[in-house]
Amino acid sequence: MSTLLQRLQRLFDEGHGIEISDLRSDRKFAPERLRPAAVLIGVTNRPKPGILFTHRADHMRSHPGQVAFPGGKLDPGEDSIEAALREAQEELSINPQDVTVIGASDRFITGSGFDVTPVLGLVPPDLPLAPNPREVSEWFEAPLDFIFNPANHVEKHGMFRGLNRHYLEINWQGHRIWGVTAAIIANLSRRLAWEELLND
Repeated sequence: MSTLLQRLQRLFDEGHGIEISDLRSDRKFAPERLRPAAVLIGVTNRPKPGILFTHRADHMRSHPGQVAFPGGKLDPGEDSIEAALREAQEELSINPQDVTVIGASDRFITGSGFDVTPVLGLVPPDLPLAPNPREVSEWFEAPLDFIFNPANHVEKHGMFRGLNRHYLEINWQGHRIWGVTAAIIANLSRRLAWEELLND
């Protein structure tokens, strides 16, 4: 077991063993009926780990062009981990056998009616990723220490369905990470003592 994997598993287990009552959620904007979905938060196994993101294809019906984690709706009979791994394979050609699953984190309810389970996993560095053009326009890897650092999480607000909505935005090298993706990051960063992942 790699040192990063050991640290990540320990910090994940410790962080999810405590009660946090004020995690981010868009539940008040969501319809009553929710559709289950899952995303993969892929951490690259490097001395300075990164996180994998996609840009959704511009022709997508929902959230075109936005930064996202690989993911989507659960198929019948799937659990969240199976769905996250399947979607990562479909979107970026990540073989599920290349992902070491750490665990499923706090579910996030979106204003568009999805009940999203983030699945944290460790992936080898420099995989030959191949984005599926039907769903993904490009992918990128951003440093974990930048993405998880609350100092880089900027509070924004805007109108959504007639209500003033507060959301987070993270900007890294021209990539605008915001909304649901940024909220999931913020929630997970509160679960993990992520600074410990960077120690030698």
